[in-house]
Amino acid sequence: MAKKVILVDDSRTILASAELALEELVQSGQVHFFTYSNPQQFLDEALGGSIDYDLLISDINMPQVSGLEVSAKLKQDPRFKSKPILILTTESSAEMKEKGKAIGVTGWMVKPFSDQKLVKSIKMVLGI
Repeated sequence: MAKKVILVDDSRTILASAELALEELVQSGQVHFFTYSNPQQFLDEALGGSIDYDLLISDINMPQVSGLEVSAKLKQDPRFKSKPILILTTESSAEMKEKGKAIGVTGWMVKPFSDQKLVKSIKMVLGI
């Protein structure tokens, strides 16, 4: 059964790049891939029960709500508490990574990312 991966990032370029990087996983039926450019919309839909995921990938610095805030709110919900979250960001400070770890973030990838690294990380986290 295909795993549902959601990417939340306010950059259309990043969303398009990730979509291209995951094309083979999507075409092979291993992954269903969805994107959101508005983190508040994603959060509202997830907490409202209209969407679910097997892996969330999120940027941190977004205008509506930060990726760490999204992660913290999801981790407080029993439906999402154990679901993995990868952060995909330009932030690489130890302090920021520590905040993510305290929230329960699974992993951290610094932009710019390579297609291979993104695919490898997704496969590793999802066990596919």
